[in-house]
Amino acid sequence: MTSASHWESEARRWAAWARAPQHDAYWYYRDAFFALVPPAGRATLEVGFGEGRVSRDLVARGHRVTGVDVSPTLARLATDADATTHYLLADGAVLPFRAGAFDLVVAYNSLMDVDDMPAVCADIARVLDPRGRVCVCVQHPAWDAGKFVGAGPEATFVLGPTYFGPRRSGGTFERNGLSVTFEGWSFSIDDYARAFEAAGFVIESLREPRPGPTAPPTTRGHRLPIFLMLRLARCA
Repeated sequence: MTSASHWESEARRWAAWARAPQHDAYWYYRDAFFALVPPAGRATLEVGFGEGRVSRDLVARGHRVTGVDVSPTLARLATDADATTHYLLADGAVLPFRAGAFDLVVAYNSLMDVDDMPAVCADIARVLDPRGRVCVCVQHPAWDAGKFVGAGPEATFVLGPTYFGPRRSGGTFERNGLSVTFEGWSFSIDDYARAFEAAGFVIESLREPRPGPTAPPTTRGHRLPIFLMLRLARCA
């Protein structure tokens, strides 16, 4: 199944999951991400907008946002929630914009879900102003590489057969009467670094954030990083 067909099939379940206040980790990691994001400039692109919550948060911070995604249903849901943002159907590896059109590109938890991650990184480089920045969040490769054994707060984290990617990952999650199925890829930090290096980027900031103050004290993100966040610049 391609990423487009998967997320089209999960669109309404994902929107319900993402829009339930304080329901998932976004609500207590977003401040760490936006601390990396530069102030609003002339044009911001979000690659993989999903149901639109990151774009809405960018708009609230003064950004002029254009978003691309591969799911028609998600595009409709995002537009219904925020008519000020220009949401388009497009593959992140073939972005329908001229070179240098944006001074900021955001990819929040979308690079794990695309069919060709290095190709997306390369086309992001094409549409980014040479002085622009890219801000990325992905599920932390260490988190993808194993699982906690046991239900308690002191449960042991056990690595799986390999840390190195790429490899398929995902699963169905249920909480508070909601469910969603994730299906994507696990990459190593090396995989991401090489893809961005090949696209002409250097890493400006790298963060393994801890959950914010609204997170439950039992959140396992206090013990192991759930997300990896990066800000990248074009090579001189």
